[in-house]
Amino acid sequence: MKHLSYLLLSAALSAAAPPHPASPQAPLAVADIPTSATIVGDTVTEFSQNSLDDIIDASPLLSFHRDLVSIESISGNEGAAGDFVADFLEAHNFTVIKQPVATDERFNIFAFPKSDALDESHQTRPQILLTSHIDTVPPFIPYSLHRDANDTDDRNILIAGRGTVDAKGSVAAQIFAALDTLADQPSAPLGLLFVVGEETGGDGMKAFSQSHHLNPSPSPFHTVIFGEPTEATLVAGHKGMLGFEVVAHGRAAHSGYPWLGESAISAILPALARVDKLGDIPAEEGGLPSSDKYGRTTVNIGRMEGGVAANVVPSSARARVAVRLAAGTDDEAREIVLNAVRDATGGDDRVEVKFSLEGYAPQDLDTDVPGFEVTTVNYGTDVPNLQLHPREDGKVKRYLYGPGTIHVAHGDNEALTVAQLEEAVAGYKKLIQAALDRS
Repeated sequence: MKHLSYLLLSAALSAAAPPHPASPQAPLAVADIPTSATIVGDTVTEFSQNSLDDIIDASPLLSFHRDLVSIESISGNEGAAGDFVADFLEAHNFTVIKQPVATDERFNIFAFPKSDALDESHQTRPQILLTSHIDTVPPFIPYSLHRDANDTDDRNILIAGRGTVDAKGSVAAQIFAALDTLADQPSAPLGLLFVVGEETGGDGMKAFSQSHHLNPSPSPFHTVIFGEPTEATLVAGHKGMLGFEVVAHGRAAHSGYPWLGESAISAILPALARVDKLGDIPAEEGGLPSSDKYGRTTVNIGRMEGGVAANVVPSSARARVAVRLAAGTDDEAREIVLNAVRDATGGDDRVEVKFSLEGYAPQDLDTDVPGFEVTTVNYGTDVPNLQLHPREDGKVKRYLYGPGTIHVAHGDNEALTVAQLEEAVAGYKKLIQAALDRS
């Protein structure tokens, strides 16, 4: 029964959720069922919504998570969620620094126990940093609770809504893991960093990295614990990333007289056919490299544009491509892509590659804390965007861990269970204690 309600709701949401609305700020209903009902097979059974609310109200962790998820914080509109988190931390004896990112209306939150001081000696600076992000992808999906009417275990209650998993579940679990640790060890040198803009390029984490005040040299941090949905496993690393556009230029003409024009789509097709297969071609034959740890590099041509009508020779065409790198550097991957396009088009100067997005190599992470399952993931995180200065005593440990699964993150069925959220607090506490033992 443990996962029954999750599976049933996921299936129902996938089938019943309406398409995304035109406005990214408009709420999207999680499922077309009454709020005082639960899905059991193909039927809807009444239950007391008040009883579920009481369970959430009784838990500081669950009620904080509910209140945070209930605040829409789509990337670019994180201010209200940031204020909520900042106020909560200040009320729990944290010093909170709001770092504006692009505008004063959105900001990172850097917090540490009030007994700490940001002095020049770095002796009392936080040394263990827990970090995640408060922004979400659109559209906003309201918070809701669901359970199987035949399941009496409150830990199996399903919590749905945008950000429940990615990544407000991590934010909540990290905060309460820190509070629990400080209750037992008041001098624990912990810091909390919750950033904006992770879903749209990482401008929040990049702003923190560029701050000499918040990110001094040498780095005071010997451990960073990143929060993302990892199904409560420690992540040994994730693939790198390279984004680019393939653009072709032509000359418009009537389709009845195509020789009077130059088709940009015809020009771009050989390039795209080659790019699409670069993850399957062996590296020694000009393809993108693979690795034992991450498998093969994958290529996704995610968007194509070109032409204006079927009876017009297209004068322009473009395609947007995302590459998940399993090995090598992003600079090496750029050269492979450029050579592939050049070879496929015979050096046609009407076709060009534009690397409009910053790339990064695969990110190897630490997994030396016992008691966790270990895996690798294919999605990107803020890990490469956090650029700490070198430490005088060597390497900074980096861990990636969090509640929920990436398989529902960004989806209309985004959700996790009470148990997953509570277990994540214990997991973060274990990582914190391991870091304290090294201090």
